[in-house]
Amino acid sequence: MASHGRKYREAAKLINPAENYAPVEAISLVKKTAYTKFDATVEVHLRMGVDPRQADQQVRGVVLLPHGTGKKVRILVFAEGDAARAAEEAGADFVGSDDIVKKIQEQNWLDFDVAIATPQLMGKVGRMGKILGPRGLMPNPKAGTVVSAEDLPRTITELRMGRVEFRLDKTGNMHVPIGKVSFSDQSLIENFGALVDAIQRAKPSGAKGNYIRRLYLAPTMGPGVKVDILQAVSLKVA
Repeated sequence: MASHGRKYREAAKLINPAENYAPVEAISLVKKTAYTKFDATVEVHLRMGVDPRQADQQVRGVVLLPHGTGKKVRILVFAEGDAARAAEEAGADFVGSDDIVKKIQEQNWLDFDVAIATPQLMGKVGRMGKILGPRGLMPNPKAGTVVSAEDLPRTITELRMGRVEFRLDKTGNMHVPIGKVSFSDQSLIENFGALVDAIQRAKPSGAKGNYIRRLYLAPTMGPGVKVDILQAVSLKVA
């Protein structure tokens, strides 16, 4: 812990690293140990018991957090014609086709948090895989970001309300925001419960043994709090 700053070390003293905290206690500790001057994000970190190299052990999905993430989401929609008009009316921040593709390719423009595309434009969008893919911005049907013109308004509304994607990374871990430190304990616990429930339902067919091996809650730049997995998966989601 010597590499961490004084504020981090002081915050870490409040946490027993050997203890598996109940979710409610963990949320309370995360809020107490958040020392940044800005409104820190509360994140869930999971070590999964699956092999990310195996096709039948992938974990990926979306969840609509009941209280949102506390973050303003900038939404880009690749669409043309009636679909573009529907996206604009639904409140997308940026809507376009060839013009947006050109801007991204030539100017490396990436001032958005999520990209949605209609199926008709995935041929054009797919050519930007090397740019959008590594940043997690590539529209994908499994993430619910390749949608028909009819589904665009609902998708945009859900993203505004707090729909987030969870996805296994190459090391077998997942990192997902569930809100801000300024949220009430109840709001955070309900968001946390919704996420864990969604991850449980996304359990792949090839998963064997302990599906979730370790589970932590942590604020931006703060120490992690180990959560009791059995209590976490037993949370009742309204």
